[in-house]
Amino acid sequence: MAKIFCIANQKGGVGKTTTTVNLAAGLAKIGQRVLMVDLDPQGNATMGSGVDKRQLAHSVYDVLLGSATVQQASVRAEACGYQVLGANRELAGAEVELVDLEQREKRLKNALAAVDAQYDFILIDCPPSLSLLTLNGLCSAHGVIVPMQCEYFALEGLTDLVNTIKQVHANLNPDLELIGLLRVMFDPRITLQQQVSEQLKSHFGDKVFDTVIPRNVRLAEAPSYGLPGVVFDPAAKGSQAFVAFAREMVLRVQAALAG
Repeated sequence: MAKIFCIANQKGGVGKTTTTVNLAAGLAKIGQRVLMVDLDPQGNATMGSGVDKRQLAHSVYDVLLGSATVQQASVRAEACGYQVLGANRELAGAEVELVDLEQREKRLKNALAAVDAQYDFILIDCPPSLSLLTLNGLCSAHGVIVPMQCEYFALEGLTDLVNTIKQVHANLNPDLELIGLLRVMFDPRITLQQQVSEQLKSHFGDKVFDTVIPRNVRLAEAPSYGLPGVVFDPAAKGSQAFVAFAREMVLRVQAALAG
């Protein structure tokens, strides 16, 4: 059975897509079977996996509306080693079209159930807003991974997200929990970042992942080549950190199953 995780944060520009594609590539690199689902109409995670969003025969949009299965719509990101259920501009219209459909917030969950046995991990890149698309992601998932920068305003956005997770858990998806917080774009030379990092650890304890993703130029360059940093430059510090994070994720899942 696949473990399904949303990568979400209601604040934009915190590295959600970077985290999603690099975690997917890191997991694939250590031998996990991975499906990456792009739920953002911008399609950045699709393009960042080396898949041209303009060339997709089917996308996550078709899956949500029931005109294609996950099997039919997903494509192989050869260079990255994982499957991609891609997104493009069509997805922006899904919001309106989903409103009148039955079980509108569980369309993705029902579709993913058909391929559950084929993967170890399914990672969902959510848009920054709390929309019907994000809700579909949260209703499908076992947990939420929150990438966050150690900055003052990041803490405010986190409170909103934790409340959202609690509401979805109470009303729509009793399996949903906050899996952990991933500190990204971290620069240890900045005192404020160290202070916020300590605050996170004192408040959230073991919900804060041990792995820290450093601020890294190679990670930032990689999307322009249509690749995750882990594939684009495996030797870069940021890439190695994401592979370490992938290992930590596998260990956490194994520990949770054993417990």
